[in-house]
Amino acid sequence: MRTALTQQILATVAAMLVSGSVGAGKDAVKEPVKLAQAPAEEKKTETSAVVPISYKAPLRGAPATRVGGGTRSLAQNRVALSVLAPNETGFTTHEQPTLYWYVSQALDVPVELTISSTEPLEAASKPALEIVLRPPVRKGMHALSLAEHGVILKPGIDYQWFVAAVGNAAQRSNDVIAGGTIKRVAQDDGIQARLKQAPAASRPALYAAEGVWYDAIEELSSLIAAQPDNRELRAQRAALLEQVGLADAAAFDRAPLH
Repeated sequence: MRTALTQQILATVAAMLVSGSVGAGKDAVKEPVKLAQAPAEEKKTETSAVVPISYKAPLRGAPATRVGGGTRSLAQNRVALSVLAPNETGFTTHEQPTLYWYVSQALDVPVELTISSTEPLEAASKPALEIVLRPPVRKGMHALSLAEHGVILKPGIDYQWFVAAVGNAAQRSNDVIAGGTIKRVAQDDGIQARLKQAPAASRPALYAAEGVWYDAIEELSSLIAAQPDNRELRAQRAALLEQVGLADAAAFDRAPLH
């Protein structure tokens, strides 16, 4: 049986689905097999103008799987909680990607993170990951490294992941929850060769153009972590987030640096 935590989160998400809280999808396309050539406007150096980025969803028309992303009340405060995920299942080529999420306010309540496989029966009975972040939790972008927690995604399997801010452990229906779905897809040798040849600043756009959302976000967020004061990189991530309707997280990246 799933743990009580995962059962509660899934029950809450199911209620959100029934009430229409999940974003809508668009027209269907096949999964990507190969990545396109990197955009021609490559940077001359790693600190010059960033490459324009455009996400092309590979599963347009697929059911929407992202939940949350809006603003809700938590302990008398208005909080926006979002996972950096597209509306539909997002792709990664990594077995241990880093996932990202955003919260608009510092939290003085626990935050629970879970990842569960959608495989049937026993394979999905236990969450792949279930951890609790103790308060205080700072506002802004947060990273969840699957490698640090020993989680490996199986190829071709959808995984649901959730972030829940728990305002009252005795009344979990009031949790502020955000969640998305991730799927590991194959990457051939030709793709790997092009990625090795491409400048680091071109890789996010290369991934995004072929619908590999999570790798695009991870590459871009890694660049930002290395250059936290680079407003051009933050604007590029904001543009990517706006394309999938994550306005609150995008506004954080576009805000003046402090």
